[in-house]
Amino acid sequence: MKVAFLGTGTSQGVPVIGCSCEVCRSLDFRDKRLRTSIHLEVDGLSIIFDSGPDFRQQILRENITQLDALVFTHEHKDHTAGMDDIRSFNFLQKKDIPVYARKNVIEQLKREFAYIFSESKYPGIPSVDIQEIDSSPFFIEKTKITPIEVIHFKLPVFGFRIKDFTYITDAKTISDTEKEKIKGSKTLVINALQIDAHPSHMTLDEAIQLAKEINAEKTYFTHLSHKMGTHKKVSILLPENIEIAYDGLKIEI
Repeated sequence: MKVAFLGTGTSQGVPVIGCSCEVCRSLDFRDKRLRTSIHLEVDGLSIIFDSGPDFRQQILRENITQLDALVFTHEHKDHTAGMDDIRSFNFLQKKDIPVYARKNVIEQLKREFAYIFSESKYPGIPSVDIQEIDSSPFFIEKTKITPIEVIHFKLPVFGFRIKDFTYITDAKTISDTEKEKIKGSKTLVINALQIDAHPSHMTLDEAIQLAKEINAEKTYFTHLSHKMGTHKKVSILLPENIEIAYDGLKIEI
């Protein structure tokens, strides 16, 4: 299984034009964070989790030419806004692209992209095959995916476990029941927004504590605000088996 971090940033705390903070001024490529998304290659499939506003740029950068499924964690714009750009895969593959999401996310997609779901189809628009999911495990062809429900302020959000890999973004709290689904993962990716307290995202300390509790062989932090600080400075604060992810990072599990 191969994982590529398409983006590790967030719209939370996006710097304004002319921002002079340390991250925005950094020349380290690891501090250039597009909106959070990952690309997974598993069992011959190419699966992307979330298509934010930077989706097209991310796909071109990583030279991704196949998309077998798009899976959504939740309905917020920084995770869905780029869905229109899957049309390129329609042209390449000459078929509908399967889109997996829970009911409330599908309803939001239908509002935001009403033209895609219209009975009167305009030529060239994206073509999708909507697959509604719930908290039960589901399959994309032969690949089993287990949803993990986390809470993002008051909004339920899905993380996902695929074999020994677990991916969680936009979480503030996770119940003990859902943590049991994560335990045993060799690789864990979780969100860590910033150092200071935040009502809807884990802070750096909270993410470290969860990582220690799950005790995966390797943990990566994603969904990072510029308020987190630079990759170099934050890395010094982390235990040996925890790393800050960055856009373009590729790992093999």
